[in-house]
Amino acid sequence: MKLLFITIGLLLLAVAGIAIKIWAKKDGEFAGTCASQNPMLNKDGEACGFCGKLPENCENN
Repeated sequence: MKLLFITIGLLLLAVAGIAIKIWAKKDGEFAGTCASQNPMLNKDGEACGFCGKLPENCENN
């Protein structure tokens, strides 16, 4: 039972942290969520599969 309470407490702490980050950010958006901005994921400079932006078209380079 103690392990269940610890697990639930840690999950609530993680959710609260994410909620605070969204609340603190302008317009509630995470910065740099486009996959084309991550050089480790996009080594060839291809367009994002979700939004279609090229790395040079992203505002958070």
